[in-house]
Amino acid sequence: MSDLVIVSGRSNETLAENIARSLGRNLSPVVIRNFSDGEIWMKYEENIRGKDLFIVQSTNAPAENFLELLIMIDAAKRASAKRITAVIPYFAYARQDRKDQPRVSITAKLVANLLTEAGADRVITMDLHTPQIQGFFDIPMDHLYGSTVLVKKLFELRSENLAIASPDVGGIKTARTYAKVLNADLVVVDKRRPSHNVAEVMNIIGEVSGKDIIVIDDLIDTGTTFVKCSEALLNAGAKSITGVCTHAVFSGSAIEKINQSDAIKTVYVTDTFPMHWESSKIVTVSVAELFGEAIERTHNNASISSLFDIIR
Repeated sequence: MSDLVIVSGRSNETLAENIARSLGRNLSPVVIRNFSDGEIWMKYEENIRGKDLFIVQSTNAPAENFLELLIMIDAAKRASAKRITAVIPYFAYARQDRKDQPRVSITAKLVANLLTEAGADRVITMDLHTPQIQGFFDIPMDHLYGSTVLVKKLFELRSENLAIASPDVGGIKTARTYAKVLNADLVVVDKRRPSHNVAEVMNIIGEVSGKDIIVIDDLIDTGTTFVKCSEALLNAGAKSITGVCTHAVFSGSAIEKINQSDAIKTVYVTDTFPMHWESSKIVTVSVAELFGEAIERTHNNASISSLFDIIR
């Protein structure tokens, strides 16, 4: 793998280092600076001409994380890298994936176009908000699943009366996958969202009384939906509530809401986001080895389909 090069932007350097370490490698050095007015400047410290380059960068807020990724792709293209793969553990702006009201942007498509125009040849990401975003790209995209590593933690719960809950109708498919693997019942929480980041629990579909419930979601942002869903399940007779999400956005007062909620026992998250919280309720599971394996197989032009398998 002499022509394999892994570099990192500044959004989640710890994960990038762990990905490289899982392959027995070091990150190739880059210099990234901001001018006094905030503009980003970057340079690859080593020659990448003819190299198979993997740029690890989550695109979470602030928006300059995404701009930084575009600049790194452009610099690599101009430096004659053989192939440029954007490894995006958290793909931001994915929640705006359709025109659901007049005069709004479809930002998921916009981001896909910008990555392609900048010069990316391939994208590797994890748990898109909606799987159809893969179709927004005109370049190959590999979509990994956090469930591959998270479900292994859930096997340790060893509950005889387990149920998997989806906090909304859109997450039923993911919840059903967990339920099948864990041999658990499926529950759906039907909610209405009167405005952005505001959720109101309406109905619970399925039997929850006396059950240990695992609430599955792709991300937790403000924590409002997750906490309200958990409290509604507990009030309906659930024995305990455990949360699972891939992307720990935790914006605003999300951590405070989780810590103060008597309904929530534990929340399992991955490290697609840099850890910026303190909570005894939150357990982080690393996806570094999964991304490392995907990078190695992509470099060797091998199939990555087996990475989607969930193994006990």
